Amino acid sequence: MTSISYRFALGMGIAAAAGTANSHQAARDPLAPLPPTATATRPAAPALPPRIAPASLRDALTNLGRGFDGSAGISVVSLSDNWQADYNATTFYPQQSCSKLWVAITAMDSVDGGRISLDDKVTLGRDDLTLFHQPISAQILGTGGHTTTLGALLFTAITESDNTANDKLMRSIGGPQAVRDMIAAKNLGSIRFYEGERALQSKIAGLIWSQSYSIGDAFYKARGALPMAVRKASFERYIADPYDGAAPHSVALALARLKRGELLSPASTQRLLATMGSTKTGALRVRAALKPGWKWSHKTGTGQDLQGRIGGINDIGILTAPDGTDYAMAIMTVPNKANGGAQDLMQAVARAVIADHEARRGL
Repeated sequence: MTSISYRFALGMGIAAAAGTANSHQAARDPLAPLPPTATATRPAAPALPPRIAPASLRDALTNLGRGFDGSAGISVVSLSDNWQADYNATTFYPQQSCSKLWVAITAMDSVDGGRISLDDKVTLGRDDLTLFHQPISAQILGTGGHTTTLGALLFTAITESDNTANDKLMRSIGGPQAVRDMIAAKNLGSIRFYEGERALQSKIAGLIWSQSYSIGDAFYKARGALPMAVRKASFERYIADPYDGAAPHSVALALARLKRGELLSPASTQRLLATMGSTKTGALRVRAALKPGWKWSHKTGTGQDLQGRIGGINDIGILTAPDGTDYAMAIMTVPNKANGGAQDLMQAVARAVIADHEARRGL
């Protein structure tokens, strides 16, 4: 037994026993949606911050959201002034790779609980490959296997949004249910987590996953061979009720709690936020609107494109002013066209928050 599995078994033995009754059903259909009871038992979201956000900022976010070509949800939390400004922020939006943040928090929580160490080594093989963005696949295919640490997987999953690194990390810490259990235990509110990238992306496309899809352009060919009516029905079903959906209001509150140190130990909080600060993706989103001295520690998400419509373009994170003031922000969209409008919206939201900050402080 490896060091990971030994420590994880000690910490999760009771949970594993409780889940045995459902294991056969899950094995039969790993792409099945969550059972209805998962939604019915979702804990209530944390209470709203007690103060009302500045009217000028609320108006600005509303105007930006209403003017967007598609559907947008926006939420901004001021950690210093304790207010939250929302636009359409209780609607469930596709998270796509933003959900990697919950895997990372679950991993760091497991570190805090002594169930794993980020220095634990794991080996990835061809059976671990996923689809779409997976830079780590070159190392796996080059030698037939790649050995690394859980800490390296977490860093790559967040900063490069590597799907294979994220799914391997997720399976190493207990799988999708461990992530859902963390979300429920920490009362993060209206945030869903599905079964990993392979199951999620296949279902959105109208396919059932085959590991052969992980090599080259096999997934694209299989998806392209489907009747367009099947693809549209699957895509629209996902947009209407996303299997990995989250409400921007809940996401922003969860980010605020992460920054405040309410979700993880001080060391784990610092490490995760530093990792988010090294994110390479999303150069044309919030980061493109930053003024000198402002920082953005974040996670992006981008969905599949069907005839110019994208199943989610998102940017979520912590915006920090030069004076140290922090804002937790979640900007989640389903644009009608892949024309850069979502990125423009994210930049406009960031500029509005920065302008409001400067105006209230006489800068």
